[in-house]
Amino acid sequence: MTPLISIAAEQKSAEVTDWAARIGWLVGLALFVALVYWLMREGWKWRGTLQGDLPELPTAPDDPGEATLTMSGRYHGSTTAGQWLDRIVAHGLGTRSRAELTLTDAGLDVVRPGATDFFVPAAALREARLDKGIAGKVLTEGGLLVVTWEHGDRLIDSGFRSDRAAEHNEWVEALTSMTKTSTTEGAER
Repeated sequence: MTPLISIAAEQKSAEVTDWAARIGWLVGLALFVALVYWLMREGWKWRGTLQGDLPELPTAPDDPGEATLTMSGRYHGSTTAGQWLDRIVAHGLGTRSRAELTLTDAGLDVVRPGATDFFVPAAALREARLDKGIAGKVLTEGGLLVVTWEHGDRLIDSGFRSDRAAEHNEWVEALTSMTKTSTTEGAER
């Protein structure tokens, strides 16, 4: 055999792509991803069912009074107080959204476009602090305004982040003085 014929005999044609196998893998992967999302959705709904004992959220009174402070920013969610990973999803409290906060003598009004608004009466406010995280959101130290309030028989931490983070300290001071005032009034009764 001549050298040219032996080189030609050794060359092979390129392998043909097995499209059926590739499509099978893609369909399998898509079904797996769909299953994972479905399981996550069912878990979210189950958590809401378990928290079904949480009473309906209060709404703002017709005349809440003059605004002491206002803030626009983001609502990052609510958790059981002191347990920053135990998210509360009942009544829409687990839904992240934009938020407009208004503090009055009557309490804290949280208006959330596209989500359920709620109102925290002044008597239900327990604490305000700066923190670094709440379920699903971790920021730098002091980057999150966390308001602790009582709803039913539960203490709830709700996390907010202002569009202007410098406002957080002013909010902590105002809410802290408000909780001290409501605690003093409650002790006098």
